[in-house]
Amino acid sequence: MNLTTPHINRLVVIGLGLIGGSLAAAAKKRNLCNQVIGLARRESVCQKAVQLDVVDSAYLSIDKITPPLGKGDLIFIAVPTLSVKRILQDLKGKVSDDVVITDGASVKGSVRDNVIDVFGQEMPNIVLGHPIAGSEQSGVEASNPELYEQHRVILTPHAGNTQYAVELTRDLWLKVGAEVLTMGVDDHDAILAATSHLPHVIAFSLVDTLAHDSQNENIFRYAAGGFRDFTRIASSDAIMWRDIMLANKKSVLDSIDLFTANLQRLRSYIAEENEKEITGVFTRAKVARDRFTKMLSNQAYSKTMSEKNIIYKVAPGGSVKGQIRVPGDKSISHRSIMLGSLAEGVTHVEGFLEGEDALATLQAFRDMGVVIEGPVEGRVTINGVGLKGLEKPAGALYVGNSGTSMRLLAGILAGQDFDAELTGDISLSNRPMNRVANPLREMGVIVETEENGRPPLKIKRGSAIKAIDYQMPMASAQVKSCILLAGLYADGETKVSEPAPTRDHTERMLRGFGYDVKREGDTISLTSGGKLTATNIDIPADISSATFFMVAAAIAPGSDITLTHVGINPTRIGVINILRLMGADITLSNEREVGGEPVADIRVQYAPLKGINIPEDQVPLAIDEFPALFVAAACAEGKTVLTGAEELRVKETDRIQAMADGLTTLGIQCEPTPDGIVVTGGEMNGGTVESFHDHRIAMSFTVAALRANAPITVNNCANVATSFPNFTELAKSVGISLEVNIS
Repeated sequence: MNLTTPHINRLVVIGLGLIGGSLAAAAKKRNLCNQVIGLARRESVCQKAVQLDVVDSAYLSIDKITPPLGKGDLIFIAVPTLSVKRILQDLKGKVSDDVVITDGASVKGSVRDNVIDVFGQEMPNIVLGHPIAGSEQSGVEASNPELYEQHRVILTPHAGNTQYAVELTRDLWLKVGAEVLTMGVDDHDAILAATSHLPHVIAFSLVDTLAHDSQNENIFRYAAGGFRDFTRIASSDAIMWRDIMLANKKSVLDSIDLFTANLQRLRSYIAEENEKEITGVFTRAKVARDRFTKMLSNQAYSKTMSEKNIIYKVAPGGSVKGQIRVPGDKSISHRSIMLGSLAEGVTHVEGFLEGEDALATLQAFRDMGVVIEGPVEGRVTINGVGLKGLEKPAGALYVGNSGTSMRLLAGILAGQDFDAELTGDISLSNRPMNRVANPLREMGVIVETEENGRPPLKIKRGSAIKAIDYQMPMASAQVKSCILLAGLYADGETKVSEPAPTRDHTERMLRGFGYDVKREGDTISLTSGGKLTATNIDIPADISSATFFMVAAAIAPGSDITLTHVGINPTRIGVINILRLMGADITLSNEREVGGEPVADIRVQYAPLKGINIPEDQVPLAIDEFPALFVAAACAEGKTVLTGAEELRVKETDRIQAMADGLTTLGIQCEPTPDGIVVTGGEMNGGTVESFHDHRIAMSFTVAALRANAPITVNNCANVATSFPNFTELAKSVGISLEVNIS
């Protein structure tokens, strides 16, 4: 038998209620096995199951099944948790070890113990499982062959299970439409105690409490929809849930104790009229619930958008016209949350970028006890806790795809009195972090990483941080910022010297919060012992996001676009300087300063471009904008040569190679080099290109279609939301013909 595609001969379902009957009906409807057999305690249930076509046949005892069960047969035990042991005892000696046995009990620890009690050990052929599905209906009449579609089933196999048994069980669930996950028994019971069993405890207790109130008739008569929704699960089967609570006693009690402590804490906040802490509890709960709701998507669990392939299909040709404002600057959004959290007092932020990267930073500080209200239409209120006021997070701080979050947070966490761990998604977990880990180690910080300096980063509480004079081997604003932020906690003056100018948002914002930061030549320094004082921040539009529309107008004949309120920090305007050197028609107007950051309106009109040798002093000023600039180079006359940009190879992906591969697919001649690329402009064809889950590459190839002679399809564009959540809407509004598909 092929283990990768096992086939079930006979499926025997013991217990023909909602859970067992639905699996039987699903298997029968889909012809997943040669025969579906049911076992029940009452003859009437057996007859009903056959009449409803839930099973082919049904019996009162396993002994009635002929011939005896053997290789290829599978038994699913679908009885109340505390009844599983009785079933196992009945099966012992009557069913050979060739038969695979699984179950659907809500508690796995007690079933594991039952198996050991009955058989003397964990059995190779018994694979414990738990389908996360159900309804308020019960009995064989409630059997629903679609019940498990797009719902999760958790399997908890043990080390001694045979591969055959696990695969046969997994395959059955997959073929009835479920998503199958695997975890340990103890982890399963702890998670389900918190997410399922505790809510039932609370609902049962609340309704029971109110039922004893002398005014209970009016309470229930005038209860609002929220009360009815919250207490709906108190209508669940009382005996079944009694058994679940007893079977999972320890984990349930742990969850009750944790909830009781937090409820008592909230009670004290209300008694003290502590508005800040009440807001913190409610805000954290709202955000967590909103994320949970998105994940649920009207089913037990579902895949997140980042797990899906979002595809951009862009029609060729056209031009871009109009006036738009792109979202707030991502770099400044990150720093506003970080420094606002470390400040003393309340900081109000306008123009915050509500993209996944910046939201990852915001959530990290919520996880460390900072009360943050919003974001609502770009407005955020941060109740700062001071430099030493952060609290130890309950678990690892997850920052998704955001390298900025991880690197800057490493500097802040270096000065805390608790251990912390920083983790990210698959892409971020492959990016090197030694550029910040090594200088932090020089400061005496204990930093642990995976092989080659890759995340997760574990930052451990140690001795006092030493101030250092660090000569950066490579220009990097993130490395510089990490060291300066760690320097806030060091034992003297911390200095950082950069080989070329990099963005200075951290220094500007530190000064905005009242912290003294000095600059002498290429050296930036600060001394510990100061404090940050809350302030108001108006975040300008992100020049990196504006770049895609600047390039779009520069390459597409007939284009004329104005981008308003864009940040033109001198350390960020490399893209403007480079495009002008290539012949782009760019005009800046309404120049002003907002919150210490210079801003302007940028107008770009089409003009023919020519290839250039990009000055190396402009490279650090445009490091994030090069994917789009490569598109401009592809549309320019002659060769464009980039050198000194090796940092591009360690971004979300190797941006030099990724862009070279894509442009080559589109017919453009490209010659990648270790620290740059040579792009020869020419006619651009259509085709399918890969973004490698890199948001900037996805958006760059989207605007490239304006000069293509056929449609361009861009794969894996989900991460555009990390920096530019409304990119597709703005692109369409100015004339880019873009279709978004999900696969």
